Amino acid sequence: MTHAREAGIKRIRPSQFHGTVGLQDWRVLGEGACAYFRTGSFAAGARLVQAIGELPGVGSGHPDVDLRHEGVTVRLIAITDDYYGLTERHVELARRISDVARTLDIPADPSAVQTVQVTVDALVAPDVVPFWRALLGYRDRANSGEDLIDPHRRGAPFYFQHMDAPRPQRNRVHVDVWVPYDQAEARTAAALDAGGRLVDDADAPSNRVLADPEGNEACVGVAGWTGPDAGRP
Repeated sequence: MTHAREAGIKRIRPSQFHGTVGLQDWRVLGEGACAYFRTGSFAAGARLVQAIGELPGVGSGHPDVDLRHEGVTVRLIAITDDYYGLTERHVELARRISDVARTLDIPADPSAVQTVQVTVDALVAPDVVPFWRALLGYRDRANSGEDLIDPHRRGAPFYFQHMDAPRPQRNRVHVDVWVPYDQAEARTAAALDAGGRLVDDADAPSNRVLADPEGNEACVGVAGWTGPDAGRP
């Protein structure tokens, strides 16, 4: 596996990606820049995937492409020994993919993308992480002893959050849902309308802690748009 810095690839933050003109189809989530294209049929989706595969230089961007009957999801993220995130290369690739979709008359739906992450609170993460790494068949994320990722990039990532003291009256595993920056308010409201309650919004809008009627917690997060960047990458 290569090193991002050694390969001369300039890293960028989510806010830089979102601040670039021509990327309105894309949203940065916890797992990179994502776009969803509503094809309406498997055949139309296959044509889009083929067109993406024929783009010049697409191999260097390593896009993850998920083809389903209803549409195609594309994720752009650099995964190297020392970096897990976005690079300048992804900006131009995202533009080209959107151009291809428009040529095929396939609309994008930025509201349809999301990333789900499982977070485990741990007193001593180095004692806990090896168990989950072996159990899941995952591997460490670049430069991190507290993040595990699926090497096949299919399963939800696991994050191990430091806990200063035991919390026997509170759950220690929760789900993080990363949504587009312009969907966070609506997603939070929907969860509250469905019986949830707001636990903590001190870090809003980048992160809100919610709980279901029995106290099981979940977080709604967004990656940076304006102000400080939030989340990973």
